[in-house]
Amino acid sequence: MLLDPNPMDRSITDAVIDHRSPFATDLAHVITTTGNTLVLALLAGVVVITLAVRGWRAEAVMVGAGSILGYAVMVLLKQLFGRPRPPVSDRLLDIETYSFPSGHAMMSMVVFGLIAVAAHRTSSWVRAHPVLLVIAPLWSIAIGCTRVYLGVHWATDVIAGWVIGAVWVALCAWLCARWAPVGRVAAGSRQSGA
Repeated sequence: MLLDPNPMDRSITDAVIDHRSPFATDLAHVITTTGNTLVLALLAGVVVITLAVRGWRAEAVMVGAGSILGYAVMVLLKQLFGRPRPPVSDRLLDIETYSFPSGHAMMSMVVFGLIAVAAHRTSSWVRAHPVLLVIAPLWSIAIGCTRVYLGVHWATDVIAGWVIGAVWVALCAWLCARWAPVGRVAAGSRQSGA
């Protein structure tokens, strides 16, 4: 099968298992929780409401619709590929859904990425300090790495999740920019007293 684990996947998983430690395992459990569906949904919901209340409706739609549709794409891809997870004996979490792509890697990239795009579009302070925007992909990378460490994904599941998530964010950002260019939206916000 096309998505059977390759030698790289197996060797990475074996190396990770060989180097597990109690501290690293506890840390991985904490970090991976920030990529759970409930956490990401709550975060996206708070950001959408905040953006909408402040009059940034295009950005609110981008974060909300982009996150929901991104989730649907992730579920569809999992069903389409139907890739099994690593063996149960390798796992530190009890999970039985399909493996490809990693939902944690993809959806953390989508949600954090869309929030970063919205922050860049709506905040002159963020635009003046663009280095802050690297927090989004770096945190997604940390979450994805925990999925391999915890033995619930192959490395290629996680890499695919990051890439698909980044492409999705780029598409959503492009559509938002076409629908509501930043200059036009900022000028409208200033006129309305925002």
